[in-house]
Amino acid sequence: MIVSISIRNFRSVKDKITLSFEAEKSKDLEEYYVFEPVPGERLLKLGLIYGANGSGKTTILKGLSLLRQVILKAPFQKQDPLDHFPFLFDTETPAQPTEFELIFYRNMVKYSYQIAFTREAITYEKLENYSPNKSLLYERKTNLEKQLSQIKFGAKAKLKKSQEETLGANTLWNSPVLAGFLRSNIDSTDLREVTDWFRDVLGNLISPKSDLSSSINKALELQEINKNHLTLFLQKADFKITDIALEKKKTDYDESFKEILKIINRNANSRLSESAPAQDDDYAEQLEIGFTHTVKVNDKMYNYHLPYDEESEGTQRYYQLSGILEQLLNKPGIALIDELESSLHPDLLKHFLLLFLVNVKDSQLIATTHYRELLLERNILRDDAIWFTEKKQDGSMELYSLSDFDSSVVRDTTSVFNAYRSGKLGAVPQVSDHYLDIEDGKK
Repeated sequence: MIVSISIRNFRSVKDKITLSFEAEKSKDLEEYYVFEPVPGERLLKLGLIYGANGSGKTTILKGLSLLRQVILKAPFQKQDPLDHFPFLFDTETPAQPTEFELIFYRNMVKYSYQIAFTREAITYEKLENYSPNKSLLYERKTNLEKQLSQIKFGAKAKLKKSQEETLGANTLWNSPVLAGFLRSNIDSTDLREVTDWFRDVLGNLISPKSDLSSSINKALELQEINKNHLTLFLQKADFKITDIALEKKKTDYDESFKEILKIINRNANSRLSESAPAQDDDYAEQLEIGFTHTVKVNDKMYNYHLPYDEESEGTQRYYQLSGILEQLLNKPGIALIDELESSLHPDLLKHFLLLFLVNVKDSQLIATTHYRELLLERNILRDDAIWFTEKKQDGSMELYSLSDFDSSVVRDTTSVFNAYRSGKLGAVPQVSDHYLDIEDGKK
């Protein structure tokens, strides 16, 4: 799980910012917010980020998502560019590397990972673990003139000389050492644990436009998600849904499409094997989902089936979030959700957060939100789990926690909602008056 993520020179981030999940000494709501990946290390399950539009809230989630992509989907050729989104409102930063520093736990081992990169190359990379003291696994620098990566391995890496040479040969100047490991026929416990963490624990960014229904439906079909749990989540949210039905339906192809498929399949098979038979499928299988609604009429209960596409956007959104919640219950994971309140009634947003906090033991949720009324719920929020982003005069973002304010601004009896709404905490739009100085007919 994440201890902290630091970012520099990425999108609206110019100077280094750090989002920390280390819990402060406060015992407030500890049983719901705090977990220990190892004895004595107290981490928060929730990080909730507030801020005005354009202030950089989503940038943090995009940074984690990009870091995952750089490792798992690294370029295969030396000339392929990297996705590089530096801070642009400056004369120097566009040519400088983007930098990430991630500290996290994987199977009770603490890791520190640093990486810096431009559009052309990975300029620096370092991986350390704590066992219990900090030890170097590898440090990588890049000769930009020769386009060659230079890797120094620590004793804790426990790699043979031949394995180091293989890993070095598979690490291009524009790909991380971790990506080189994924392409190599070698094994290393630490490198495998770290790459597995990026693949299996750190989730993709979920935006308001993300449609997770296909992946949730597939997980239901494969029984990777418990259907009874998902149904229970929907029942507790008062959707009157009592069952979820999955059905595979066949759609016949018309004759013209069949001919196109035959050509495609034959060309594909001819490249694989001259003797491979062509696939002449006449239909496509599609997994469809529907909900059973149970309603009471004149003291009698009636069941009605409604296809997923006919449900409201709020029901669809909550179904998808329930799938994420079920996955976080099953095994440790990190969910990145932008605008958590999208399409949800405020009471459903609160209900979802409470379901997460009460039931999930060792997963994390990092989410952005505009729903400031949630700050009225002083009895369910910890100060160190609430973060704010604010745009500075130079266009860059500033990140700070509610717990950073001293007692002169925020006391235990202070209404955080009123303080935020009045601008005492910053992170709100600085809008001007409503009058427009426009002359009629002037172009």
